[in-house]
Amino acid sequence: MRIFLGYVWFFLLIAFVITIAAFSVSAANDMFGENKGAVAAFMFAVVLFLSLACATVDLFRRKLTVERPVKKILDAAERIAAGDFSVRLHIDHPYERRTEYDLIMENLNEMAEELSRTEILRSDFVANVSHEFKTPLAVIRSYVAALKTETDEAERLRCIQAISDAAKRLTDLVSDVLKLDKLENGQMHAETTLFRLDEQVAQAVLGFEDKIEEKGLRLSCDFDEVTVRSAPELLEIVWNNLLSNAVKFTPAGGEITVTLRREGGRAAVCVADTGCGIPKEAGAHIFEKFYQADRSRAQEGNGLGLSLVKRAISRLGGEIGVESEPGKGSAFTVKIGGVQ
Repeated sequence: MRIFLGYVWFFLLIAFVITIAAFSVSAANDMFGENKGAVAAFMFAVVLFLSLACATVDLFRRKLTVERPVKKILDAAERIAAGDFSVRLHIDHPYERRTEYDLIMENLNEMAEELSRTEILRSDFVANVSHEFKTPLAVIRSYVAALKTETDEAERLRCIQAISDAAKRLTDLVSDVLKLDKLENGQMHAETTLFRLDEQVAQAVLGFEDKIEEKGLRLSCDFDEVTVRSAPELLEIVWNNLLSNAVKFTPAGGEITVTLRREGGRAAVCVADTGCGIPKEAGAHIFEKFYQADRSRAQEGNGLGLSLVKRAISRLGGEIGVESEPGKGSAFTVKIGGVQ
């Protein structure tokens, strides 16, 4: 509609100029009669005036409708390129009368807002990673210094074990950060293939058998025979992290239950435990990076496990839900498609 009105105004302007020119020809003939030189001079003056008037109108039109918004857009783009994501352009026209430049400014505002959010997340991520690195590094430095002067063999062995545990935590942190980065940027290999999901989950459970026995936990498994077409590498991340959390947060003598059910065209895997559970206020944050509901167990993880799980499930087009009650345990249920 806006483009149509522009054409109408342009048409009316041309019609007005032609009308003035025609009227001027008639007026010149009436004033100068057969004096063709005077008629030509008069018409030249009229054409010059009309051209100057049209050029002046077009100059102001371009200033208002082209140059001013383009300058605002260029200035904003330069500020964004320089790292200032607080830029917001004011749009003068109401929604129904917005021009293409207004739409560009609106998109530029949305881009600046998104970049601002991304920058905040990046800054928080860097700060969290730095903090997570400092703790094990401080442990390593402390115990290395102790080893230099310690003579008791048992104490030296304790220091060496503490250094080994801290080094492992650093290794796990680096590995998880790299996996998370690949998942968020779509770089992690996610080739789909046909495989037995029940066998994969069983293998994941067997990987934690020693830790389960060490803590004296009871283990209950019940699997339907399910074949899926999915990405096994991404699902391994899911099962390993869910099982690791179940073992970590379940006290000695507790129970871990793992089930696999076929639900039509989807498979549902549930990892439940009788551990400490998740406080209600923490439930909305458990899939955030570096978030740990139980800070007393911070030495046992880095807060990236559930973030990895969430992003892996999202890549597969699945969903994950959690039911938890403090003091009674948690149950994480993963549902994926591709069941054959």
